[in-house]
Amino acid sequence: MCGIIGIIGKSDVAALLLGGLKRLEYRGYDSAGVATLIDGGIERRRAEGKLANLEARLAQDPIAGRTGIGHTRWATHGVPNERNAHPHATERVAVVHNGIIENFQELRDEVEAAGRTLVSDTDTEVVVHLITLYLDEGKSPAEATRAALERLRGAFALAIVFTGNEDLMIGARRGSPLAVGYGEGEMYLGSDALTLAPLSRRIAYLEEGDWVVMTSQGATIHDGDGKAVERTIHETEHSDEVIGKAGHRHYMLKEIYEQPQVIGDTLKAFINAADQSIVLPEMSFDPAQASKVTLIACGTSSYAALVAKYWLESIARVPVEVDIASEFRYRGADMPKGGVALFISQSGETADTLAALRYARAQGQHILSLINVAESTIARESDAVLQTYAGPEIGVASTKAFTTQLTVLACFTIAVARARGTIDHATEARLEEALVEVPARAAEVLNHDQRLRQLAHEVAEARDVLYLGRGTSYPIALEGALKLKEITYIHAEGYAAGEMKHGPIALIDDGVPVIVIAPSDALFDKTASNIQEVVARGGRVIFISDRAGVDHLGKVAAATVALPAVDAFVAPILYAIPVQLLAYHVAVIKGTDVDQPRNLAKSVTVE
Repeated sequence: MCGIIGIIGKSDVAALLLGGLKRLEYRGYDSAGVATLIDGGIERRRAEGKLANLEARLAQDPIAGRTGIGHTRWATHGVPNERNAHPHATERVAVVHNGIIENFQELRDEVEAAGRTLVSDTDTEVVVHLITLYLDEGKSPAEATRAALERLRGAFALAIVFTGNEDLMIGARRGSPLAVGYGEGEMYLGSDALTLAPLSRRIAYLEEGDWVVMTSQGATIHDGDGKAVERTIHETEHSDEVIGKAGHRHYMLKEIYEQPQVIGDTLKAFINAADQSIVLPEMSFDPAQASKVTLIACGTSSYAALVAKYWLESIARVPVEVDIASEFRYRGADMPKGGVALFISQSGETADTLAALRYARAQGQHILSLINVAESTIARESDAVLQTYAGPEIGVASTKAFTTQLTVLACFTIAVARARGTIDHATEARLEEALVEVPARAAEVLNHDQRLRQLAHEVAEARDVLYLGRGTSYPIALEGALKLKEITYIHAEGYAAGEMKHGPIALIDDGVPVIVIAPSDALFDKTASNIQEVVARGGRVIFISDRAGVDHLGKVAAATVALPAVDAFVAPILYAIPVQLLAYHVAVIKGTDVDQPRNLAKSVTVE
């Protein structure tokens, strides 16, 4: 969600702050601003809407200063406007904040009673006034910040600057990520390593409860008790080049087309080149001995978990429960001894998923995470990590992260099944061979882009769209509907095809496209019957199958897309791609903001 950048530089930093904010756009935002320290005071420029508005403000009214902070805001408290945009400031302090201050009303009443005047509707503004009150008591900036931190409840990442202290910046995190970047006579703060590319490749990640005092010469990190601590400095692989569009119109399209490559990169990390067998990273526990596997995720990642449930239960014969992270811990579920809790998150910072992880930890579960960012909070708090190699994903709507998650989960399933003895050598070899072929088959799927672009014109005229699938195609139907909702704003729903007769069939008419995902697998005939039911009621079916499926049923469909024939095991990975492309082309036709759809954020770091 909200993004933070802070710089203590050698010269004016406004342009660098703006560049950092542009690298934060993928997180989702509705206003932005920067503040610098200059001539013993604070200069701010803020704007509602896109960064182009802030950039225009800075061009018209530039600001100097070698120390500054910047922010992209995703509104929680207070509508998106300039008054509520960050940074918030008093005459002595300026702050940017990612997160939610849960006790802000109590603190607001307190600082107003002390004579402070608040001018925004945000929860954040209380922080800057609280710190100012402590400064007025004679505390140093570090002492005032620590005193304020002890009063805050909720989740936050903060970057704070102080008038008269141009060589000082303080950062703090509780529940929201924050990274420290090291330079030569310069220092940086950022919401993630990508934010700081190309400013710094030497990154330290603050841990839960940490706060840091930075000068141009370095950083002193304290834990929640105020004790000075060391945090490992990593050499990040991110560079400025990775965030380009590589000639594509949108990041989302670039990332869709990167899937053959990144699926292959991910497979290389899990397949032993010598004998083509699946090898999991070393773990302190044996997942094959789990009494139960609990899969927990949000959004698109939760659909990857649903596919994995089918795989693990049918192939590895292990009991699996799938739960949405935002609901899981509030049930107070009793988790079995010896269980494995597997958490799936592209960013590794999803607030609900992280909270669920900590609940599972308290329940004595072995914690396994599937993430795309090796240095993320979820990864650091896990007993073991399964990593995808999707590279940075900038488009808010997940594409390559989803298919690489499925790829890793398929590898995990084979490894667990082998260890449990639920598959023989021949079956293992067949499944592994099918996986190895996925990158090439994914490249073939991309050849259908023109056909899907044509079909998008029909879908773009619809008010409602239904997606149907059975077995592992059901989660892909859910994912297809989510993609369409996210970036086109068309109402869409995904259903298990067998559930049509239990209500959704009432929606069928000639104005509702029905997109059916149906590879030629063991459930094909059942799905075919459901398609006939839709057609009999005037529904227009867009049928996505392989050539055998299209030859069998294509004549009753309004339109067909014939994908390469693959083993049913890997079909969900490939069938995710056409539903991504279809949503993309509909969004382009409708003229929506493909990469930054309204109201959405890439990394949901607040509950």
